[in-house]
Amino acid sequence: MTGKLLTIAEWRRAAKAKLSPMAWRYFRSGADAEETLRDNVRAYRRWQIWPRVLVDVSERDLSTTVLGAATSMPVLIAPTAYHKLAHPDGELASARGAAAAGVVYCASTLATTSLEDIAAATAAPKWFQLYVHRDEALTASIVARATAAGYRALVVTADTAVLGRRLGDERHGFQLPPELEMPNLAAHLPATEDRASALAKYFAERHAASFSWRDLARLRASTTLPIVLKGVMRGDDAARAVDAGCAAVIVSNHGGRQLDGVPATLDALPEVAAAVAGRAEVFVDGGVRWGADVVKALALGARAVLLGRPILWGLAVAGEGGVRDVLELVRGELSRAMALAGAPNVREIDRDLVRRREAMLR
Repeated sequence: MTGKLLTIAEWRRAAKAKLSPMAWRYFRSGADAEETLRDNVRAYRRWQIWPRVLVDVSERDLSTTVLGAATSMPVLIAPTAYHKLAHPDGELASARGAAAAGVVYCASTLATTSLEDIAAATAAPKWFQLYVHRDEALTASIVARATAAGYRALVVTADTAVLGRRLGDERHGFQLPPELEMPNLAAHLPATEDRASALAKYFAERHAASFSWRDLARLRASTTLPIVLKGVMRGDDAARAVDAGCAAVIVSNHGGRQLDGVPATLDALPEVAAAVAGRAEVFVDGGVRWGADVVKALALGARAVLLGRPILWGLAVAGEGGVRDVLELVRGELSRAMALAGAPNVREIDRDLVRRREAMLR
């Protein structure tokens, strides 16, 4: 473990000291008043674990599978942009840290490393997150590249018809430093443009605001990769995604960075899980800060959680080793929480293990 950073909050503080003010604002910020950003974390405090006693927990098994791939614990690395803002090794360090911890890494369309180089960094299973563009040829080319590179799933982001408003980025004029690019998109930038300053603007102008269920069906038919629909918050949308052939859904509000005022993801999770009813896998991101939070998410219907900002904090502080150490911190907390809750393996974590805090006050 790096130094004596014993909690995600301590990693966050250490990362703030390492990051440039611009990078810190970009990574930590949410949309508008940041109500949803804060509530994602608070939601986990609204649930309590009701432990079972006299259970043999001398050995704990944290392992599970996600879309058929073995993982050492029910934690994945969420797709987040611009890792080289946090550390020079960027996404390569993040992917290698994930592989060292035995978890799946999900690469972002907005990576500062090419999807091919990320795929080649380790032999461990990886997923690729896709933003659908107005330019259908561009979208198709990215899907083809991800398939050829060996990614195991396509994570289609559904909650970015337009970009959320992050006030800090607007106020301070966020842009990538001149030395950084988004290589998954750079080839499509007009040659006359200044690549470092124009890439973010180029991408923002090319989001497919018209992307619909009909388009998702066409995408599903065009690829052999399983599709994971990210950004689902409603049960009816989750059921429709499964009917459309999605292998999984991610309950996500984009880390509170899109529409402010939507529910915390943990609050939306039970409705989504009930609607899916075991026909596909359900994941959740946003607000996970303790191993006990993973227990709560699994109890409410998630197969696994995705970590976003905590991974960036580890990356900023110590590169690949920091990513690994943050994951190992969560692993230790999760193992301890399972032991104390009377759940020797993840299959024993069910809805009966948690209760909403308000129920105690009636």
